[in-house]
Amino acid sequence: MAQRVRTPPASSAKPRYRVSNWRDYNRALVARGSITLWIDEAVLAGWRATGGKGRRYSDAAILAALSLRVVFRLTLRQTQGLLLSLKERLGLTIEVPHYSTFCRRAGALAVPKLPRPAGGGPLHLAIDATGLKVHGEGEWKVRVHGKGKRRVWRKLHLGVDTLTGAIVAHALTPSETHDGAELEGLLAELEGPIAAVYGDGAYDAFDIHSAVLARGAQPVIPPRKGAAIRPPPGLKNPPPTRGAAVARIAEIGRKAWKEETRYHRRSLAETGVGRYKTIIGPGLKARTLDNQKAEAAVGVRCLNRFTALGMPRSIRIA
Repeated sequence: MAQRVRTPPASSAKPRYRVSNWRDYNRALVARGSITLWIDEAVLAGWRATGGKGRRYSDAAILAALSLRVVFRLTLRQTQGLLLSLKERLGLTIEVPHYSTFCRRAGALAVPKLPRPAGGGPLHLAIDATGLKVHGEGEWKVRVHGKGKRRVWRKLHLGVDTLTGAIVAHALTPSETHDGAELEGLLAELEGPIAAVYGDGAYDAFDIHSAVLARGAQPVIPPRKGAAIRPPPGLKNPPPTRGAAVARIAEIGRKAWKEETRYHRRSLAETGVGRYKTIIGPGLKARTLDNQKAEAAVGVRCLNRFTALGMPRSIRIA
């Protein structure tokens, strides 16, 4: 009996890209390390608090210090040391807060968001979530010897503007929070019209479709395989978009549906997650949830400042 020989499928060549604005992007990368990006003249002028009983330092001063901490991955004591050295070297007249002040003020700090650039039209929002480690064993030890101690994580939910790459909405929750449970909170942070919301299968739920439609946006969320076109009986006011997606996939196929709906934009949320973990870090230094939320908010703001300095523009060459 002749043995069956399986021929591997022909693989298409992987596309190659080139950065077309390397000179400008290189300047932006250098500018990311500038101290004056976080401590400018306006921050120095408003360093002292003007109101509030018992407060000596303004929110701008605390935010500038915490931004330096996040960008350069410092501890609180190292942040105080960096500010002391800057004061000495530059001849500044500011008073440097004690490191315990950073910790005490962080939990109640209102971190302002950077405004979205005007003229971009309705927002195309890509959403995703990832885990940030608080403490526990390292990944190498767990892989080689197995998990032995308690490991604590937090879940960071991000909403990314697919046009600019900026993070326009975020939330930090305990690790057991489902991805879709924070969608309404992310949408509530956004002002202005939203054209579409792109999410993976974790957001495949009727209530999520309803929340997106309530904002006047189109949900681009792939239904699970084997999903029924008709909603379950007893569901009041079911959104029509999920059944329409199931029917369209059955008609043209899942791959063609993704191309038709431009579902590939969702990958920009994964890119945002990767940029956060690479530049800001894969973990959290704070130990209380309120301080962790402030740390994540400062990290998002710093990442958006980097994005505003300049981003690479890639063109396909092959």
